[in-house]
Amino acid sequence: MIEPVIEIIGFTKIYESLTAVDRLNLNIEEGDVFGLIGPNGAGKTTTFRFLATLLLPTRGIARIAGYDVVRQVRDVRRSMGYMPDSFGVYYGMRVWEFLDFFAASYGISRYRRRRIIDDLLELLDLGHRRNDAVQALSRGMTQRLCLAKTLVHDPPVLILDEPASGLDPRARIEIKELIRELRSMGKTILISSHILHELADICTHVGFIEGGKLLAAGDLQRILEEIRSHQILEIRVIGAERREMERALGDNADVTDIRCDNGVWVVDFTGDDEAQAQLLASLLERGITVQEFHQRRVNLEEAFIKITRGEVT
Repeated sequence: MIEPVIEIIGFTKIYESLTAVDRLNLNIEEGDVFGLIGPNGAGKTTTFRFLATLLLPTRGIARIAGYDVVRQVRDVRRSMGYMPDSFGVYYGMRVWEFLDFFAASYGISRYRRRRIIDDLLELLDLGHRRNDAVQALSRGMTQRLCLAKTLVHDPPVLILDEPASGLDPRARIEIKELIRELRSMGKTILISSHILHELADICTHVGFIEGGKLLAAGDLQRILEEIRSHQILEIRVIGAERREMERALGDNADVTDIRCDNGVWVVDFTGDDEAQAQLLASLLERGITVQEFHQRRVNLEEAFIKITRGEVT
């Protein structure tokens, strides 16, 4: 049996009367890119801070690379790089000095530091900003610098809390490509983001968390396949009145929810392909002119909505 690189068992964090995280269990294996998905206040950052040895649990344990995050703090910190959702840089430093400071804090020799900094500046495309003051960097460049700082001791595990937060579309694409490259280098990555479609592009596994509880977790493609048994149909018609469409759709036993979004009827549907054909035929039999009828490709947004509604377990 393969031992997980990140293992959380029964993690609970309570602040007075607020339970921020409730009995969280999670295993992440070597080489995985695991996306933790949930709204603000769901418990993502609390979980990440616990794993980063910055927060003691009320109950529960966790291990990173086999080390206990409470009892073996120094070993955990050498095995893990943590990029928080908000961070600062030390004004008055140049880019290379900022990285040199953190490399020195890990006891890396001056000779090795120079080589590591050169490699990181190349990897993060910061070589041309090497001698710039850190306070002169744009938001996107600062994100890159903080990711470089996270990598300075070459940890096998990365914990990235909203790494694309506040970035413009171009910078988000660049961060996504960097994460792909880090995975190709053998890193195990735990990441959170509100930009769900971007997580779908880079994650191998996902977990859905809300109200401090992990609702579902597993292989991304398996979860999406399971969601596809609860299909989303999009139907555009010409001339049909709202009540007529509501009756026509509501009479079908496989229809579980109906809504109209900018002239397109969005239908939650539990039937198979044959049942879809029968639904289309029934609309035509009622004299409804159907302009479009297709199944929406399931994405992480749809999966998140359905799982948090309790429609999928």
